[in-house]
Amino acid sequence: MALEATPIDVETLRLVHAPEYIEAIRRFCASGGGALDPDTIVTGASWEASLRAAGAGLVGIEAVAGGSADAAFCVVRPPGHHATASRAMGFCVFNNIAIAARYLADAGHSVAIVDIDVHHGNGTQKLFDDAGDVLYLSIHEFPAYPGTGWLDETGSGLGAGTVINVPLPANSAGDVHFSAVERVLVPVLAEAKPDWVLVSAGYDAHESDILADLRLLEGDYGRAIGSLARATPESRWVFFLEGGYDLDALTASSKSTIDGMAGAPVSAERIETSRIHPAWRVVDHVAASAATWWSNVD
Repeated sequence: MALEATPIDVETLRLVHAPEYIEAIRRFCASGGGALDPDTIVTGASWEASLRAAGAGLVGIEAVAGGSADAAFCVVRPPGHHATASRAMGFCVFNNIAIAARYLADAGHSVAIVDIDVHHGNGTQKLFDDAGDVLYLSIHEFPAYPGTGWLDETGSGLGAGTVINVPLPANSAGDVHFSAVERVLVPVLAEAKPDWVLVSAGYDAHESDILADLRLLEGDYGRAIGSLARATPESRWVFFLEGGYDLDALTASSKSTIDGMAGAPVSAERIETSRIHPAWRVVDHVAASAATWWSNVD
């Protein structure tokens, strides 16, 4: 079932974005657009596109909550997870997933965000770092754009322990990626039992993508999501498209994600990571840190 993304209203955008920032984006687009930063270019049509990208999450939530869909996948551009409360960056204008998470949390739901984009979702983490009511879990390449997401970033204040980052070094492949999912993300989600799991579904960690240096294949996405879904049988799921710049890899990885969510078979093909690669030690360190707050992690 395909649904049209409707434009979000400005009041809902204000759940995470500063009013003056929203108005500045509207005026900039109305003037014809240009460069918001070296990576983020908008045109006159980008205002409506950004409103629809942000609104798609609420359409997906309504469809899943109402029982007309088992899960939702928001196929949108621009992406969102780099956008902060008052800054566009990394191709992102409004933080689509953060808006949906805040909307749900404010309504009394428990929410977990899983970010599988190869780039750390700095905007999303910053918006919830000290909130305490949204769990943020990310597996990404490090060092890489935007330079955040090291393993010692674990949340602050009320949010201590609600941020878990798995910063994998270049050339990490699907085996170590899945190890992190199984050893850290699965037990944390199983313990948290969130009402909603929202996924920043970026596919630029694929071997064929030119913007980064992780070595996932499409089946790796399906295996990861399938494992996470089995750990949260009562949770409702909404996916938000983030990065992914090789169209063939993007297509195959998106399909694998949906297959994994549905419990259907996914490709068994996988690239192996050397056993002396530092990524394995990163996973050990992240697991040890997460065990400070989460009893299911060992």
